[in-house]
Amino acid sequence: MNSTYFTEEHELFRKSLQDFLQKEVVPHIEKWEKTGTIERFIWKKFGEMGFFGINYPEAYGGMNLDLFYTVVFLEELQKIKSSGFAAAMWAHAYLAMTHLNAEGDERIKQDYLATSISGDKIGALCITEPFGGSDVAGMRTTAVKQGNKYVINGSKTFITNGVYADYYVVAAKTSPELGNKGISMFLVDSNLKGIATTKLDKLGWRASDTAEIAFDNVEIPEENLMGEEGKGFPYIMQHFALERLIMAINAHARAEYAIEYTIGYMSEREAFGKTIDKFQALRHTIVEHATDVEHCKIFNYATVARLNQKEYVVKEASMAKLKSTKVADETIYSCLQMLGGYGYMEEYPLARLLRDSRLGPIGGGTSEILKEILSKIIIDKQNYKPAVK
Repeated sequence: MNSTYFTEEHELFRKSLQDFLQKEVVPHIEKWEKTGTIERFIWKKFGEMGFFGINYPEAYGGMNLDLFYTVVFLEELQKIKSSGFAAAMWAHAYLAMTHLNAEGDERIKQDYLATSISGDKIGALCITEPFGGSDVAGMRTTAVKQGNKYVINGSKTFITNGVYADYYVVAAKTSPELGNKGISMFLVDSNLKGIATTKLDKLGWRASDTAEIAFDNVEIPEENLMGEEGKGFPYIMQHFALERLIMAINAHARAEYAIEYTIGYMSEREAFGKTIDKFQALRHTIVEHATDVEHCKIFNYATVARLNQKEYVVKEASMAKLKSTKVADETIYSCLQMLGGYGYMEEYPLARLLRDSRLGPIGGGTSEILKEILSKIIIDKQNYKPAVK
């Protein structure tokens, strides 16, 4: 236990979560990985345990706990051999629900946030588009006001929980001529006429449902506008720090898991009359990776502590994701090598872990985009400030 950031209560929560995952989730992981479908009952079980309400207000069924409970939640989800399952859970809890809590009015919070915390409804955040990728301001989806409703047209892609979801939090342009100042956020029920979803076939994250979603003259009531019209881009940017920090934590946790598993394997695997954990070249390789992962973990924790104090950590969160996802990929690649031919076999966890980890430097803002953001901060001395108080 890192006593600087984690209390005894955090560790009790960790043990409770570990027990829950081993009992309720692990027995189903292989089936969900093969079918590509996570059965709906598990969201309800997570809700009943309070895992979706960790950081949310008690008024809607949450527990209003500090962010280090979220760190525990994320870390343990990375240690059950399915980053796809983990993604489905945290995308619901920290992408879609973050916007409900921050921009939703009281009706939306009662009808959607509370039922998301309980696990009765599943949410998806819809920002990325087929032609836009990381260029959020370049989105083409529109929402045109017609009387007391908005009509949405366009498409989104790479949407985690896109097929499972009961509702979408959708970014669309209400004033296309204004560029990023013309984006607004909307709550859209997934069963509305004019919505078509296509499940995407991915290299990794096989258990999670990632979709392309088309909106063809989809009508929603005007009260489903979330927050102020035209403020969508600042809302999105405001929450990117949390998303990037989440992906950084995921990265250090899966890398740690890879190292732990590999050390265990090395202690049992014999070659030339001794276990391979006695060969200096392998020992030193593991130590180098463990050092890199520890550096990432401590930096990530320090950034979480600052975010927990409501500091604006766009630079640090971008650095955390950039570095941690790179280190995780390098570590897992090396760990797979330590297993030799067995590392390439699906019955061992490193093959899946390698595929799952590769999304780290892509999702939530590619490493190339993050480097340009950091270049503007570090080289051009651009000072990013919270867009929304």
